[in-house]
Amino acid sequence: MKRWLSNAEVSLGNHSDRLNAINIFPVADGDTGTNLYLTLCAATEAAAEADTADIGELLGLAGRAAMESARGNSGTLFSVFLTSMAEPLAGAVRLSAPLLGAALQRAQLRSWSVLSDPVPGTMLSVLEAAAHAASDSEAAITGDDSNAGLALTLRAMMDAALAAVVDTENQLDALTEARVVDAGGVGFLLILDALRAAALGEELQEELLDGLHGYDVQAPHIHAHMPRMEGVEVMCTINLSPLDAATLRLQLDEMGDSVIMSAVSPVEDGYRWRVHVHTPDAGATIDLLRRLGEPMNLSITELSADGHETRELPVITPNPDFPGFPGAGETSKAHGL
Repeated sequence: MKRWLSNAEVSLGNHSDRLNAINIFPVADGDTGTNLYLTLCAATEAAAEADTADIGELLGLAGRAAMESARGNSGTLFSVFLTSMAEPLAGAVRLSAPLLGAALQRAQLRSWSVLSDPVPGTMLSVLEAAAHAASDSEAAITGDDSNAGLALTLRAMMDAALAAVVDTENQLDALTEARVVDAGGVGFLLILDALRAAALGEELQEELLDGLHGYDVQAPHIHAHMPRMEGVEVMCTINLSPLDAATLRLQLDEMGDSVIMSAVSPVEDGYRWRVHVHTPDAGATIDLLRRLGEPMNLSITELSADGHETRELPVITPNPDFPGFPGAGETSKAHGL
């Protein structure tokens, strides 16, 4: 598992520029590769420091670390994937076909549920195809926990995931018009291939992405010419009761889109949540968050107007452990929020 995350980090680092170039959904802001890579770095670091033979515990630690510093839609969904995949693996010390099928099924159900408006043709579709292929494999169905059964299941998973990536171009109008596959789907395919390689002691498939539309190194930066949303991406973690969490999701749906809310861990009277939204009004969004709780790790990132880079606006939130730390009001005023 540690080798999987480490290899995935290297793979995404090598491909991040091209993933950014074809990033046009849900916003053409050219940052999917960067967001996935930076989120994976947090997961890899946490996994490397973990001292456990329990692969579920390991992935849970990695997933929670990724969740706390997740970047963008893709990074947040990857964090959800890791934390939910860890649940059926709790107590296991080796991966098998039945466990892989169960873990991927749990991950795809949770990943679809955290989005207010899940859309086919994204990394969600790739995860769903991979989960079905793994859980429908003969080894998973018969309970075959041999290495040979795992190998066949992983290869079936990869075949299904690759087919799903190719199909993303036909599932979203923006991708069809641009003749390009989904960037998040491709990034997730690379993550799955790193899992296959690590589990089987094989190399990454260098030819895996050959022929994917828009992915050739000579292809242009597709996102640079696509319409994009005006506004910002707001992300934070916040402790909420179940009722307040439901209220927040409902009101965020009214204020913006690309709403993702995922429970990170239990806290007193509720859960710690990771929140993500694209909104035209950062001030109103932050006011809403602060009416319900105290947002932590709060960041506001402009949805790039030129399609080449995003500029993160640092937002300082009060920290009770450091009384002299500047308050949120000062920073909010500085950014006109």
